[in-house]
Amino acid sequence: MKKISIVVLTLIVLVIGLAMAADPINATTETQGISTTTGVVVMGTMSNSESVVMTISTMDLRDNPPLGALGHTPAYDGGGFISGMNPSNHWAHFVYGPGIELLSLPERQAVMSYTESVLADNGYSEFNEMQSMDTGNKVANQKNFASTEQFDFVAFPDAMGRATTSESLLLDLVSQGSVAADRFLCPFATGDQGFIPPYCNVYEMGSSFTGSQVSEVTQAGTNFIAKSADVPTQASYSVGLSGTGSAAAWINTHVMEGRTAGYYPYEDFGGSGIMFWNYDTGDGAIPYVGGNGRTGFMQGVDLVYKEKTTASGVIEAFSKSMAIQDGVRRL
Repeated sequence: MKKISIVVLTLIVLVIGLAMAADPINATTETQGISTTTGVVVMGTMSNSESVVMTISTMDLRDNPPLGALGHTPAYDGGGFISGMNPSNHWAHFVYGPGIELLSLPERQAVMSYTESVLADNGYSEFNEMQSMDTGNKVANQKNFASTEQFDFVAFPDAMGRATTSESLLLDLVSQGSVAADRFLCPFATGDQGFIPPYCNVYEMGSSFTGSQVSEVTQAGTNFIAKSADVPTQASYSVGLSGTGSAAAWINTHVMEGRTAGYYPYEDFGGSGIMFWNYDTGDGAIPYVGGNGRTGFMQGVDLVYKEKTTASGVIEAFSKSMAIQDGVRRL
């Protein structure tokens, strides 16, 4: 069993790359749309709960982790790639004949999650909401998920009435990188040395309330499915309320963005590939030597952002708006 050798080394490049941003996942051929509208006016008890979790990937999400495709078709009887070379440091695709292929390809994945609950007991309640979920490709001013809710509650004075609400929106984005020319429509968006480097970014925002009286409006939305990287990934959440009780609103983020370091394009019989080497840490893949299994890109950004606002008592006004935009081309 012979290992794949590198016959022609076409270019050796060592650069200091730019920290980049998220590359949205493109939609599947068949898409779905789900929408609901709810209205409740009641004296007594009411409850409402929702949960949405969507995972979307550029490959088969059922075998993640790890990300990426590494292997060959059953008809291929040669050796594999040199030890330690995988989609995090080596992208390649070789075709030696019909059904005879050897490959190492990167993958991107996004997870969106939304949860909401309302419980009102022993009081007068008015509740209205509109929810929509669409798995198709979106442009910058459209959303894959959107929620608007209005809730009013006044407890009965002699029954210890209480209302409790909670809402949370999460977006988790991860990528092993991609070729910029394959992902941009804009001719001036060249990426980082021709690549969109790996990233691992998570955003979570939401609010909660518990008390005997409240008038509250919340909005949540996100887009993370698009045909090209020209569309930035976005998430937003806002809450406005007044009442008697305890309120909180928050945002938590952790952003890890990559940079392109050294990369080695090469050609061999049946196809071509690119090896990536982080010359600062020594991780990645090197021609004729192989790799250590770790990413060949640099981590150029590590951002942790947390913010939380609380109020308790007779709340005259409480409002908070939060938004993130993650993309190579931001608006």
